[in-house]
Amino acid sequence: MARKRNKNQLAKKNKQKRNDRLVSAGFDPRGNQPYQEIVRENENFMNYYQHQKICKTPEEWDEFLKALRTDLPSTFRVTGSKKEANLLNDVIKKEFLAEYVSVVAELHQKDKSEVPPPRSFPWYPGGLAWELNFTRQDIRRSEPLLRLHNFLVTETNSGNISRQEAVSMIPPLVLDVHSHHKILDMCAAPGSKTAQIIEALHNDQDKGPPTGFVVANDVDNKRCYMLVHQAKRLNSPCCMIVNADASVFPRMKIQNSEGKLEYLKFDRILADVPCSGDGTMRKNPDIWTRWSIGQGNSLHGLQYRILKRGLELLDIGGRIVYSTCSLNPVENEAVISHMLQECDDAVELLDVSKEVEGLNYNPGMQYWEVCDNTEKKFYNKPEDMPERLASIIRPCMFPPQDPEVLKKLNLERCIRVLPQHNNTGAFFVAVLTKKKALPWRRNEDQDPPEWTAAEKAAEDGAPPPPKKRKQHQMGFKEDPFYFFTKDEPMFLEIKKEYDISEDFQPENLLRRSLVGKTKYIYYVTEATRNVISSNEKSIKIINAGIKAFTRCYNKQSDRCSFRLAQEGLPSLTSFIGPKRRIIVEKDDLIHLLKNIDPTNPPEITDVGKKMRDQLNLIEPGSCIVTYETDEICLNVAAWKGVRTVRAYTEVNDAVHCLRLLGADVSQYEQNKFKKVETADEVAEETNETTSDAQLMEEVAEES
Repeated sequence: MARKRNKNQLAKKNKQKRNDRLVSAGFDPRGNQPYQEIVRENENFMNYYQHQKICKTPEEWDEFLKALRTDLPSTFRVTGSKKEANLLNDVIKKEFLAEYVSVVAELHQKDKSEVPPPRSFPWYPGGLAWELNFTRQDIRRSEPLLRLHNFLVTETNSGNISRQEAVSMIPPLVLDVHSHHKILDMCAAPGSKTAQIIEALHNDQDKGPPTGFVVANDVDNKRCYMLVHQAKRLNSPCCMIVNADASVFPRMKIQNSEGKLEYLKFDRILADVPCSGDGTMRKNPDIWTRWSIGQGNSLHGLQYRILKRGLELLDIGGRIVYSTCSLNPVENEAVISHMLQECDDAVELLDVSKEVEGLNYNPGMQYWEVCDNTEKKFYNKPEDMPERLASIIRPCMFPPQDPEVLKKLNLERCIRVLPQHNNTGAFFVAVLTKKKALPWRRNEDQDPPEWTAAEKAAEDGAPPPPKKRKQHQMGFKEDPFYFFTKDEPMFLEIKKEYDISEDFQPENLLRRSLVGKTKYIYYVTEATRNVISSNEKSIKIINAGIKAFTRCYNKQSDRCSFRLAQEGLPSLTSFIGPKRRIIVEKDDLIHLLKNIDPTNPPEITDVGKKMRDQLNLIEPGSCIVTYETDEICLNVAAWKGVRTVRAYTEVNDAVHCLRLLGADVSQYEQNKFKKVETADEVAEETNETTSDAQLMEEVAEES
């Protein structure tokens, strides 16, 4: 059996080597056809943007095209909300970036191409965002780069790093989020900006848990589950994910301090709207082949409606960020111009240049023209358009004809990032603030939110309005949220076991089913619970809360039925008393994290005396292992058995902690270079390798 398994593994290795050699020879291993390199040319694209003058000079246009035809560098940021962010950043500099330049330079020695060194973005706070220039081919050829790649994957899975395009980091940055803010992300999927907002919400953790929350929305039910995956990495009890159309997002309710319902007004809103996406051509080169003028024209109306709805939901004095990954002024400045004119003096475009110092960009455009997709003809004012275009090109897409009106809009305050400015993709950002009630919504907030349309009509003596057809809900039907009461038996059991303080509110714990034994207990903050309880019947809530406790099946009937979950420790550890908390030395924590295999847990006799004495004083069961210094505090969920103790955490989290402790993590790294050497030796002994000549003969036959 073992011999058969080894033979299969060897065959798999040889197949992978064959595929790698096919790729290097210019063939597709799946069909053995030569790769068709995408030609990064589109005459309509270039004519359109040259006419719109998105670049100020011919020299800038040449730089723009040159940058747009190159691949995008790899970028990532260290999670800034974590206490150990700076420590992890130091690990990145010392262990992974120190040899980066020499390694990449050696790989590119043949083509003599210049390799830019890794750099942190000067405009991102704390130097926690990085740019690296290496390709997938480089990773395949270099062991140090493979280690760096594996590091990024591991830390991303554990939520300590986010691999995100550089320009995508700008909108959450200028949103200016603080821990007390109520935030709505209108078009959130896939979730990288949502994750950044959650991090900002938790940045003031020294002052206690956030009193604000994030509502992350997307119209696509399937994409909502991508949001769930992104948010879960950050273990935040302040985030809820909902499924609704952003352009008609429902008015949510919230209970005030007196227990009465009132309309929920958001302090911060991100409207990263659907767009044509031609700013992502470096990352998605296939856009070159399918770009058309009509895409921007057709999206303008939807983009305007989303921004308008966002402003309606924004509180007075709040801030909304409108952004796209498009170059098209019809999707950018035209939407902002249209909105500002509709709002009169109720909304103002803000100058946020001081919030992104170090970022190179162009100011917003103040003149543009609208083009007909069929005849490729440009129009500079609505009166010149033929009647046939009336339903396609709207007057609101044009810039204001009156110079005084145009000056009042301050469109130059918009941010236009082009690829050559910072070696990134292209992006558009506009930051608006709401100064007073919108002209068309002066008296709306006077109606009590608990009134239905029928109740309002009855109050006015009018007949009730006709019933609306119920919208068909796509996707899975979500389980409801069942919140605990103060005398919930499960909580009383947990409170006794873990010495939960009286300050903790059990009403913030919930489960998703009343059928059978509860497997998981989740935790949300008080503000998040308020929003869920007040809106569960009016909007589809996909997910909320973090896993706080997990059922464990003890043989001892008198022990607690739930163990601590690692995901919930950052939020709950301050409420848990010293009864089941173990303070450990560095070496003991390293020993635990290196031996998380449940089949072979460490013996209590193997740990240091200080830890051993504490373990002997507590009964078997779940506990917290804590290691703390001036610069770091690590809390790990553990299980104390009769003779053993082990960390109850995921491998990625264990590796992260070990890195911060300066321990060796090579046992968790998959070094394919060592494996390939071993496989080559075995293959040579069994004569199962294929020569280059044989390989090309096989390709010719299969083609």
